[in-house]
Amino acid sequence: MCFSDKIIWITGASSGIGKALAIELSNQNAKLILSSRNSKDLELVKNSCKNSDNVTIITLDLEDYNHFNTKVDEAISAFGKVDILVNNAGISQRSFAKDTHITVDKRIMDINFLGTIALTKAMLPHFIEHKSGHFVTTTSIVGKIGTPLRSSYAASKHALHGFFDSLRAEIYEYNIAVTLVCPGFVNTNISKNALTGDGTPQQKMDAATNNGIQPERFSKMMIKAIQQKKEEVYISGAKEKLGVYVKRFFPKIFSVMIRKLSVT
Repeated sequence: MCFSDKIIWITGASSGIGKALAIELSNQNAKLILSSRNSKDLELVKNSCKNSDNVTIITLDLEDYNHFNTKVDEAISAFGKVDILVNNAGISQRSFAKDTHITVDKRIMDINFLGTIALTKAMLPHFIEHKSGHFVTTTSIVGKIGTPLRSSYAASKHALHGFFDSLRAEIYEYNIAVTLVCPGFVNTNISKNALTGDGTPQQKMDAATNNGIQPERFSKMMIKAIQQKKEEVYISGAKEKLGVYVKRFFPKIFSVMIRKLSVT
């Protein structure tokens, strides 16, 4: 797949993976629609892109998911259509289940799961009409395995796998692809912004996140997976990737491993 003149909508584009992805895709002459809650940061990303005239900004809050039809109309009108929707926005968690207020659990599910599928459903008629399209969703290695301090985050990412695996089968006849991208530790602000048990951000960088893959390198590997229309890809260090396969083939061993593992 060549991304030149492809129209790609990226959520969570103001920082981290989304920002790196936008800049790399702009270098490949894609036309971009960038979304997040922070319009000022989006402007900075736009100005970092190769051709800012081919970049449109649409502010979007995944928690406010009852009005996404108007956002989709706005995105389509920017360049006449959308070829790829990258569902990249989300929020993480750093708290034990016993210490996490149910309102925090709900907020994580609203943002990571319901907001993402609401935007996907709003975009779906456009893809069906054109009999083409590609949903790319950033989940997590924790969408395949559950780890301590991330109970609802893991649940939200597991839910995305269930939804998009089902959707992939339903829309195959319309020539619409679904790619699930599962990052391990990536050096972004995700751990700083992660919600603690009372809903406040953690406001510190985890050691594992700090030592994670750089977003620029990650974006290149993610773009390769999009080009190949892979159904699911794990982009992570060896230990995170190993965890997925141990969980699949040796679940009891994995249970012992994960109890002893430092995941901060």
